[in-house]
Amino acid sequence: MCPLRIVVDRLDDWQPYYPSEDLIGADDFLAQDRRHRDADARDRTTHVINLSSDLDYLGTGYYVSLLAQARGQRVLPTVETLNELSRKALIDLQLDTLAPLLGDLARQGSLAGDSLTLRVLFGECLEPRLARLARKLFERLPCPLLEARLVRRHDLWRLARLRPIRLRDLVPEEQDLFATALNRHSRKVWRTPKARRRYRFDLAILIDPNEALPPSNRSALKAFIRAGRRLGIDVSLVTRRDAGRLAEFDGLFIRETTALDHHTYRMARLAEHEGLVVIDAPRDILRCTNKVYLHALLRARGVPAPEGVLLKRHDRRPLAARIAGLHFPLVLKVPDGSFSRGVVKVESAAQLEREAARLFEASALLLLQEWLPTDYDWRIGVLDGRVLFASRYYMARGHWQIYDHSGPRVKSGGFTTHDPDDVPAEVIKAALRATRLIGDGFYGVDLKQAGGRVVVIEVNDNPNVDAGIEDAVLGRALYERIMGVFLSRMEARVRESS
Repeated sequence: MCPLRIVVDRLDDWQPYYPSEDLIGADDFLAQDRRHRDADARDRTTHVINLSSDLDYLGTGYYVSLLAQARGQRVLPTVETLNELSRKALIDLQLDTLAPLLGDLARQGSLAGDSLTLRVLFGECLEPRLARLARKLFERLPCPLLEARLVRRHDLWRLARLRPIRLRDLVPEEQDLFATALNRHSRKVWRTPKARRRYRFDLAILIDPNEALPPSNRSALKAFIRAGRRLGIDVSLVTRRDAGRLAEFDGLFIRETTALDHHTYRMARLAEHEGLVVIDAPRDILRCTNKVYLHALLRARGVPAPEGVLLKRHDRRPLAARIAGLHFPLVLKVPDGSFSRGVVKVESAAQLEREAARLFEASALLLLQEWLPTDYDWRIGVLDGRVLFASRYYMARGHWQIYDHSGPRVKSGGFTTHDPDDVPAEVIKAALRATRLIGDGFYGVDLKQAGGRVVVIEVNDNPNVDAGIEDAVLGRALYERIMGVFLSRMEARVRESS
């Protein structure tokens, strides 16, 4: 269990709150000079919450974050965050996506007058109507204590200023919120020594409780938690609201459908930056979520894949020239669809023209591939270069895809799960060849087997692991193998830091 240090200017600043053995003054923190032979792994993986007031460049608080990072500790805020807070242009770059939210808040009447000051304490604020805004500010620029000034110009709200504030400047009502928010942000502060000794590492599993088709069902999530704890890993479920807490953990396991322009990718990048073991790593999300990239990658490396071409939005050549060598019916795909969404079967040139025009509104490139009718797709689960499970996903009844989105409710076909030793060798071989091109993460390779031909349809990051489906052969051993990879990688991080 990694220790925590809360750094304040003076110990008296903590007087309104319960005493904590984790508290240390900034001068004492800076005076620490543990040499390599004296420091142990716990020292180098300490979590530091920097509440110093002088956070300007080369100020005392700036040096607290700087030295914490130099010692290999995980600190909030990081030096990178402090540098961004000191430069208005970098703040604007980080927060340029807030305009729609500010517009929504203005229409709802949550922003009144011509200016407003909002204090954000670990992503929380006193005004319930502005809770989303507070959370967004903290996610983009994770700093424990922030003050934002919003102004309205020509009926448009914008962020005029964002700066850190001092702990001692909080009023009593804000002090109560600070204590509650800190407790939620870092439960390690209040853990008993017994609880701290129980687990060696902390793992966060990112979920969306409201997701319609999550990568893991509730029973699977419970199995992950039990498997992790059997191996000495304290597993916690987190959501996007907990982005600012990532530095508390040693690993992040994403069990929410990923996308590039999405908080899952941003949280993966933040976790990787903080030194966590991350599955799915940002590189895996980047490479797997775009079908155009995978098409080009598999084609360039000689991995068997469906025949296809890329269609460009402004290509003026005749359609027949663009799809030369392909024959209808064909399958038209947007680059980043998932769960059979954004995939259209086209029967004629006229239908292709219509569907392409519609899909080009969202993407400059589309992928057009041959249609390979089969009763099922293989899904081979691969982690760390080893096959974990092998399932057959059958097409939805009366439909040509596994998921049928044509009605008011999503329908899906059945499944069977098989011992990988019973799967045709060419299927396993093609799956492993494809994943080696991506990395050593956790992948679900979709393949079609038509007669003697085996082709890779796509490589998915964040593959499904549902209780009763993918675990039908291995049972709880499947979850222990996945948690075992996290354990070995977290242990390797500790050895590297030693």
